[in-house]
Parts: sequence; structure tokens; C-alpha cells
Amino acid sequence: MIEIIKDTVNTQNTTLGKAFDLFFQGLIAISVLLITLGSMPEFQPYKGKFEFWENVILGVFVFEYGLRVFCAERKLKFVGSFYGIIDLLVIIPFVLPFVGYDFSFLRVVRFFRIFKIFRYSKTIDRFARVFGGIKNELVLTFIMSLFLLYIASAGIYYFEHKAQPEVFTSIPSSFWWATTTLTTVGYGDSYPITTGGKVFTFLVLMVGLGLVAIPSGLIASGFSKVNTEE
Repeated sequence: MIEIIKDTVNTQNTTLGKAFDLFFQGLIAISVLLITLGSMPEFQPYKGKFEFWENVILGVFVFEYGLRVFCAERKLKFVGSFYGIIDLLVIIPFVLPFVGYDFSFLRVVRFFRIFKIFRYSKTIDRFARVFGGIKNELVLTFIMSLFLLYIASAGIYYFEHKAQPEVFTSIPSSFWWATTTLTTVGYGDSYPITTGGKVFTFLVLMVGLGLVAIPSGLIASGFSKVNTEE
């Protein structure tokens, strides 16, 4: 019996495994729908019912998490894995009230449950393989982005602080401008007015365009490699 449960939980190739995955895909879809409807003013009279069924589904997720931990050959590895962490974040708002804690702000992690659907999709497994193959390059790109973010923040502060002391008050306060500029979003809520600041912004924009292209190239290369292996 235990082996049947393990096969059902851990594989998508058996009939029971596929049924198990479809059942939880449906629960995730219903759960996300309940959260969405509960945020709409016209459905506020039904919010209590939505929360009731949401808690019922969360209870099922708690049971599923316990079942997966029980069936995992290396339990600590599962708990610390990507899917294990997502499962844990999903059930935290349900578990804490029962142990005497009421952190209402943690209800925001309810939205993490949409990531649970990744577990039940072979397409997502391909994404996981792609990102697993380029994780070192992505980490390096992220570190480079942090360095560039700091340099951009410090540079614009140097050029614009005297002209706009209320906008660029410090290097940390300039992080927002640097973020929107490096990502080429440019909301326009803060912008340079000095000649030096404008030239510096142009250079940051050029670097930002190249920075955005790096992960895209890495991901495309990763997909190409995975497709070749298949």
C-alpha cells in the first residue's frame, strides 16, 4: 500500500499519478479563482464562503505536503528543494493560527500556490532543466547587475544631487532611478536635468539594454541545449 502511495505521489506515468496531478491542478485553479473573486468588490458578500473553501483547499495542501515528505526518500532534501519550499510557503497561512501565531501579513504568500502548478507540468520540468544548466551564469549576471545598480546610483547622485537635492537625496534613494533606468522602464518620476546627468543616463541606458539581453541569450542557449539532448 505504501509503495502504491509513493508511486502515485512521485510519478506522472501511472494512471493514479496522472489522476493525482489533475486533481491538484484543479484545486490550484479553484484556489486562485477564489482569491481573485474575493478581491472584487461585487463579490464581497460571498467573501466568507470563499475563505471557507479556500481553507478547505489549504487543508488538502497541508495533507499533500505531509504525504510528499513521508514518501520522499531524502526528506530534508525535499523540504529544502524548490517545490518543497513552495509547498511550505503555501501552507504557512493555514498552519500558523493553529500553533498560536496570527501573522495576517503572511496571507500574501497565498499567491505562491500558483507556483505549485509547475510541479504537475512536464513543460515546466524543461524550464527547470534549462535554468539548472545556466544557474551559475545567471548568478554571475545578477551579481553584475547589483554592481551596475550601485555604480548607476552613485553616478546619478554625483551629477544630480546639487541640482535636485529633494529627488536624489542620497545614493540609496537613487536606487529607484537606477533600477528603472537599467531595466529601460523609465517611469519618469525622477530624471536628470544637468548635462552631465543626461550623458550619464544615456550611458546607463546603453548598458541596461545589453544587460537585459544577457539572460535572454543564456535562456535561449539553454533551451537549445535541452532540445538537443532530447
